[in-house]
Amino acid sequence: MEKITVLIPVYNEIDTLETILNKVEETNLCNLQKEIILIDDYSTDGTRDILKNLEGRYKILYHDKNMGKGAALRTGFKNMTGDIAIIQDADLEYNPKDYETLIKPVVEGQYDVVYGSRLMGKPSSSFMLTHLLGNKLITLVGNILYGKKLTDLETCYKVFTKEILNGVEIKSNRFDFEPEITAKILKKKARFKEFPISYNGRGHNEGKKITWKDGFGAIWALFKFRFTD
Repeated sequence: MEKITVLIPVYNEIDTLETILNKVEETNLCNLQKEIILIDDYSTDGTRDILKNLEGRYKILYHDKNMGKGAALRTGFKNMTGDIAIIQDADLEYNPKDYETLIKPVVEGQYDVVYGSRLMGKPSSSFMLTHLLGNKLITLVGNILYGKKLTDLETCYKVFTKEILNGVEIKSNRFDFEPEITAKILKKKARFKEFPISYNGRGHNEGKKITWKDGFGAIWALFKFRFTD
């Protein structure tokens, strides 16, 4: 494996975008060639002005209307050229210093898919209680339906080989991307592993966009994709 693609969906992240990009740039990517793709999901807060100034540095794709994280990642997957993909949110909840832990076992051929779990061990104190309980419920439902023992189905940090992504068609536009991609990967019998990561959760007043409605959508998606493609 020679190249890794870092996929960053972006929506109204003017306060954090440049900081997270600097962190990604500083991170050890197991000496792989690096491709960073930013997918702007029709930001309206000035984020696009920052992205326009970065066009010579990164591959930047723009949606002409707001569609959701799943739609942004679908665009990213279609345009990636790396042998491996890792997903990075544009806020500061996740620390790119965890990349090497997640990427290395994929590069070495041990696994096809690796998730960074925020819930292996004691959950971070920055977790909002409602999000923590919701995530545990979604993960429990997923484990029951798919016969697995995951700890953090809803994590952002997901690493995939391009080979395992081939043939996976993502239909979800919003945060139901998380259960859909997990369901379809598990049904493909991928070699799958979780490793613990750090987490610095933020609240809705700090720009967090996922809500309780997305939690119900995630549970519905787990049931739907258990029995359909």
